[in-house]
Amino acid sequence: MQILVVGAGAMGCLFAARLRRAGFQVVLYEKIASRAKSIQDRGIEVNGISGAYRVKVPAFSESPPVHADWVLLCVKSTDTREAAETVSRWVKPESVVLTLQNGLGNVDILKEIFGEERVLCGVTAEGATVLGAGKIRHAGQGETVIGPVRDRDERVQALVSAFNRAGFQTRGAPDVDQLIWGKLIVNVGINALAALTRLKNGRLPQIEGTRRIMARAVEEAAAVARAKGIELPYADPLDRVVAVCQATAKNVASMLQDVLHEKTTEIDFINGAILREGMALGIDTPVNAVLTALVQTIQETYGETV
Repeated sequence: MQILVVGAGAMGCLFAARLRRAGFQVVLYEKIASRAKSIQDRGIEVNGISGAYRVKVPAFSESPPVHADWVLLCVKSTDTREAAETVSRWVKPESVVLTLQNGLGNVDILKEIFGEERVLCGVTAEGATVLGAGKIRHAGQGETVIGPVRDRDERVQALVSAFNRAGFQTRGAPDVDQLIWGKLIVNVGINALAALTRLKNGRLPQIEGTRRIMARAVEEAAAVARAKGIELPYADPLDRVVAVCQATAKNVASMLQDVLHEKTTEIDFINGAILREGMALGIDTPVNAVLTALVQTIQETYGETV
């Protein structure tokens, strides 16, 4: 099994390192040449709850010298189309593409480029923070779920087996929309609040003000999901968000990492997606509207000081 991991951020490095360490043929594509060279030269260094280790992973900023069986897409949602179009020129016609990305819209883009039958969706509760090029902190562990599981489809089971062998608690599921919306609502409750307050995940539900805003944002998102007929993979959305905060207490949320490094965030694909979906359904989502506007303001004013 040859695996091409696309994107050398926190999750891309975590999965590439763990899969390579488990004995799989893994290569990493990262469009930033300096970052790819650093990983090629020094490998990926992981510290945190899964231990401390360094893994040599071949990394490239141009076409890698492999024709992967699997493509694991770990780029930001804002880079999905560009990355997918680039990778589509390299992979085999039968290669399967798995997204572990946040937010809404990624699966639709991938299906447009690769075809519906070649695209799988995964969600993961693993938490990781970038410390430098090819250097990450593994800050939280949680379940990874992949779908859709189709009749007599051995692809998902092969990937589930590979991920479990690499130390990720993984299972298959039949409903992709359920997976996407289940993770989306968790991100709705965590990412924007973390980006605005600059708090780690574990602190967000412990403070009265952020807990109250979290509850309202999650309530709005769950209402939109219900209106769309989405059955969420948990009974109580807020309880689920709080549980993820606790499981990844020391993690710096991805949107906060983007703000700290003055990068474009995924706000439009997370809280902004709830705002758009709510407007289409005639459902008010005022808290998500405010969170979206505030994070957009931050990223539009990077570099400005008082």
